[in-house]
Amino acid sequence: MFVLDYRLSHKFAIILSNFLLHFILWRCCSYDLEVVMQVFAGAEKLEFNKLQKKLRGGAGRAIADFNMIEDGDRIMVCLSGGKDSFTMLHVLMSLQKSAPIQFDLVAVNLDQKQPGFPEHILPEYLEKLGIEYYIVDRDTYSIVKSKIPEGKTTCGLCSRLRRGTLYAFAEDINANKIALGHHKDDIVQTMFLNMFYGSRLSAMPPKLLSDDKRNVVIRPLAYCRERDIEKFSDLMAYPIIPCNLCGSQENLQRQNIKKMLHEWEQEHPSRIDSIFSSLQNVAPSQLADTQLFDFETLEIDRGGERKPYEFDLNQTVSSSRPKSEDSLIQILEISPR
Repeated sequence: MFVLDYRLSHKFAIILSNFLLHFILWRCCSYDLEVVMQVFAGAEKLEFNKLQKKLRGGAGRAIADFNMIEDGDRIMVCLSGGKDSFTMLHVLMSLQKSAPIQFDLVAVNLDQKQPGFPEHILPEYLEKLGIEYYIVDRDTYSIVKSKIPEGKTTCGLCSRLRRGTLYAFAEDINANKIALGHHKDDIVQTMFLNMFYGSRLSAMPPKLLSDDKRNVVIRPLAYCRERDIEKFSDLMAYPIIPCNLCGSQENLQRQNIKKMLHEWEQEHPSRIDSIFSSLQNVAPSQLADTQLFDFETLEIDRGGERKPYEFDLNQTVSSSRPKSEDSLIQILEISPR
């Protein structure tokens, strides 16, 4: 039995408690929320409850703001085995229990036949949750590796193959919404990626109609921060499955953007929140896209009396015109009101 000295650092205590939690859940072969809550005590339980409330609140607001979920929806929850998708599934199942409307959740994992992928983990986990689920087998890994030269990023082709497979499968199981686990940090990173490397001002919308108009994609975690999801995932001790195909590649530009934003956050906390808020407060007349705003037909209107300007201080005007043209020149002396 371990006896922890009160002088141990708080950080070490958290690391040790997380290790013990993983060990207990591994021995119990259970990731049930009730088991997790029994393991937590005191401050950890309070932290867990705060995180869960924060994530539920953020997801609930996003769902309401964008009308993501409606009565009778059948939602295909895409589960990759990463922290984001695990957290999204947990939050949606939690909201499902208290929501005033009825909707169904179907968990779907695309097994891309990545070498070393532990095929048993997700089925075992989903069986314990008691949720309807499907595992779709498609060897996109071999396709990507055969088409993309070694050392090049695989994200573009990989995402297209994955998206096409999941879109088609959503129709096969009669799901009218597809839920993805992207969060606020992902959306801001995508905006900068498109600005720096795509020369366009666009991000990742919380709700999207596919190009063929056959599927609606929703991102319930759009208002949630990655740091909160990571903390929650650690506390829940999810059976995280690593992936070396997508965003984990070191030479991916997204990693550079992520590093840049992290440095900004260190200097200016909540910078990502501020940037995200700007995406919800767009002024087309202050940009330069002629398709969004009609700059060509702008006309002045000097009818009626002009309102006084904000700072009405003494003002003089000088001119290059000769004094003989004084009749055309006025030296203005405006007194404060």
